[in-house]
Amino acid sequence: MCASVPNRVGNTPAAKRGIPYKKILFVCFILTLPIVNPTVHGDGVGYYAYARAILIQHNLRFEEDWRRANRFFSASRVDENERLRPEEYTPTGYVDNHFTVGPAILWSPFLILAHLVVLTTHAFGGHVSADGFSQPYVVAMAFGTAFYGFLGLLLSFSLAKKYVRDRWAFLATMGIWLASSLPVYMYFNPAWSHPHSAFTVALFLWYWDRTRGPRSAGQYVALGLIAGLMIDVYFPNGVFLLLPLVEAMLEHRAFWKTQRWDLQKKLILSETLFVVSAVVALLPTLITRLIVYGGVFKIGSYSAQAWIWSAPHWWQVLFSSDHGALSWTPILALSLIGLFLAPRNARTIALYLGMGAAAFYYVIACYPFWAGMASFGNRFLISLTPVFVFGLALLFERCGRYFHDEARAFVAAGGLVILLSLWNAGFIFQWGEHLLPVRGEISFREMIHNQFFVVPRELGSHVRAYLFKRKEEMRKIEDRDIQQMQNAAPPSEPRPR
Repeated sequence: MCASVPNRVGNTPAAKRGIPYKKILFVCFILTLPIVNPTVHGDGVGYYAYARAILIQHNLRFEEDWRRANRFFSASRVDENERLRPEEYTPTGYVDNHFTVGPAILWSPFLILAHLVVLTTHAFGGHVSADGFSQPYVVAMAFGTAFYGFLGLLLSFSLAKKYVRDRWAFLATMGIWLASSLPVYMYFNPAWSHPHSAFTVALFLWYWDRTRGPRSAGQYVALGLIAGLMIDVYFPNGVFLLLPLVEAMLEHRAFWKTQRWDLQKKLILSETLFVVSAVVALLPTLITRLIVYGGVFKIGSYSAQAWIWSAPHWWQVLFSSDHGALSWTPILALSLIGLFLAPRNARTIALYLGMGAAAFYYVIACYPFWAGMASFGNRFLISLTPVFVFGLALLFERCGRYFHDEARAFVAAGGLVILLSLWNAGFIFQWGEHLLPVRGEISFREMIHNQFFVVPRELGSHVRAYLFKRKEEMRKIEDRDIQQMQNAAPPSEPRPR
């Protein structure tokens, strides 16, 4: 049987009487809402198309989404007569939309509410288009993404504070929130799937940890449903099923040694419930794949690529100037170090999380487009947000022991988080304004020069434009993007993302 869950410092009465860190996180979230960017472009077109087409058209015909997409997305997909190119269609006659349906599932409450509001305004003479493209829908989608990103952070905080002091879990959460790739996709590119991945993986890990030990049948069903949703959102998230798999293997081994056949049968039944529940939650993915591609296990262009299983890009994913995770967002290096510094009460969970993170890293390292094209940092690793928060919290607590005054340790760690967050904000500004190439390798020498001499000079005017003339600013950014692509000279960007 699984070992009993160790005592956790965050559950002590003293911790409950301490500073209300969850409330502080919530206030910080509210304060960041003005920077949410209601827009659908790039990969987001494919993700959002599932939500819009099903809600408005009640089908999976994505032609209108492709036609009304941003110029960069539609240029290679729509001809001069506003017709989709023949290669955009699958053998079943549907548009080749290889993106996942999971984000659409999570957006649905927000978009249904927006749709009802629009229809209600029509009853009173309103003229807002009820087509899924108008501002109420896009705003609802964008705020929904920010909400799920925040829930992912909150669940990550809750997981970490079971094993470390609340203050360290709080600082770690703020650090990953502000100094990783997450804010780009939580606020600036909200139609992409990555904040939803952070949320569903965090929910899965939080609930899996919360129910460790003998689970009830209902808990296995709930865990299976969460697992299915996690994969609906992003297929590589399925590697986290390794955690309950390893857990189950250890339990079966223990029951075999003790010859507890009654418990063995009960566990098999529970595992069956878990698998069935996960398949039920996966039905939206299986059904949409069947309709669009003609098979429940067909995943479009992802499966058409030559994955490099024998020679993954180990080094590049982490350290390359072409969107390396640690070279672009160095706070993640501190998080990984922290996983090796777990105290006794957190060693088991740190081992499990490290195993899941390593498996996920391997999958991304095998992907032929591991750099994420125009990604900020390595956006795929945003799925590991709860692991990064946990590791950073462990590091902060371990380092805090070397200070005689814990308050001074907290201030020092907080200062580090602020510095890394400011550095990240400047880097995001350079990336967003195309001061550096958004695709391919960059010059870190140029980037560092810009951080000190260009960003301070230009940041203010662009922030004002972003807040008060956002559409114009977004149009200028896309113009720069198209110009960079034209100047780059190589063939057109590969389609799979």
